[in-house]
Amino acid sequence: MDRAYAEPLDVPALAQIANVSQAHFIRTFRATFGETPHRYLQRRRVERAMFLLRATDRSVTDICLDVGFNSLGTFSRSFQEIVGETPTAYRARGPILAVPTCFAMAWTRPSSFGEDGAKNIV
Repeated sequence: MDRAYAEPLDVPALAQIANVSQAHFIRTFRATFGETPHRYLQRRRVERAMFLLRATDRSVTDICLDVGFNSLGTFSRSFQEIVGETPTAYRARGPILAVPTCFAMAWTRPSSFGEDGAKNIV
């Protein structure tokens, strides 16, 4: 999923690759990663979009399609849910500053919300 995030991936195909049932795949994935496969894939796509928004001047629509979303509306809604602001507002922060990659990834990675609804800090 990390390598092929822009590909059209679905749970039946992923479960078949893992050679398990769909229900078992979802349960095991959630227990291991703390979120469903669908949410993980959305977050991974949004992470890539975050980079592209600030490192390129490509349109939001082009970035949306390049990271694997089929709809600009779904992309914008998912982006805002995960990042907390719209893609355009995020881009307005300006270009990414040069810092060590490990620091940049840890700092900019969107985190999941905990069971109590509070955002977990990475």
